[in-house]
Amino acid sequence: MDILVIGGGWFLGTAVIEEALGRGWGVTTFNRGRSGTLLPGVRHVIGDRTSVEDLARLAAQGPWDAVIDTSAAEQPPNVVLGGARALESATARYIYISTVSVYAGWPDHPLKVGDPVLDAPADADREYGRNPEGWRGPNLHYGRQKAGTERAVVETFGTERSCLVRPGVILGPREYVGRLPWWLRRAERGGQILAPGSASKTIQPVDVRDVARFAVDLAERPGVGVYNATAPIGRDAMSSFLGACLAVTGGKGELQWVPDEVLLEHGVRQWTEVPLWRTGEGVWLVDSEPAYAAGFRCRPLEETVRDTWEWLQAGNAPVPHPRAAALGIDADRERAILAAAGSPR
Repeated sequence: MDILVIGGGWFLGTAVIEEALGRGWGVTTFNRGRSGTLLPGVRHVIGDRTSVEDLARLAAQGPWDAVIDTSAAEQPPNVVLGGARALESATARYIYISTVSVYAGWPDHPLKVGDPVLDAPADADREYGRNPEGWRGPNLHYGRQKAGTERAVVETFGTERSCLVRPGVILGPREYVGRLPWWLRRAERGGQILAPGSASKTIQPVDVRDVARFAVDLAERPGVGVYNATAPIGRDAMSSFLGACLAVTGGKGELQWVPDEVLLEHGVRQWTEVPLWRTGEGVWLVDSEPAYAAGFRCRPLEETVRDTWEWLQAGNAPVPHPRAAALGIDADRERAILAAAGSPR
């Protein structure tokens, strides 16, 4: 097998490359080469997916058995459309890593493959679907943009030559968004720790290596389809996740659970100020059974926590990214909320 990985220098892309190399495959990567790590044993093509000339030069390096696109999270639909068209004759199939945010019902309703997705044309630019000023609901702009990128891939390759993989939250070594690293560092500091919502609230983050393995599996198989990629519903709780963070960092902290309504009263920003906390009913009710039937496997969350901590302790750091700066609650604000909730200081 010979595959092209679009991206490959950061998080998921690197995991895909490592998985493919472990199978003895030939791997070509395409990225700007400005950040991240260029792994040995890989043919690197440096270029920008917004450049027609760079895409033509890339296509000339083919053919490949499959393309795995891991880097479109920051790209508008028209850019993904241009890349898909440039590569249509250079590859047999296109595996596109999308997001559950494309669903019209996310994050408020339970979700399954086949549910309606947000509407966006394949040639939409970056401004399409932007939330109106003052909007306080979910980030529909992001979901619409990703729905448009999916359409760009499917319209170009057809349903018979494309696979869409829709993860929820991806954690693990090299995570540049910083959700799990933030919680690990907070657990390491110890003291009274604001634990959001209910201890029994279930969550569904997935390990980056498991998403990578599934994407590589799909590249090798003749089948096509659309798959959600999350941990099983109800398997993991917020309490077990935070408990694992405390365990691997030394267990010096004490969790103080603060109800959703108290956090909302204090205007705590969901998803960012307290990472992984969100009140929408459907956030962690994403059905991924079709993926499991197709061979997807999700390792224990405790393993993801442990391996990420070991990666950080080895002196590694994720590629700097603006999204990481928005994460985490200020220590003084955390203490104030704990005091208001009646927790000891």
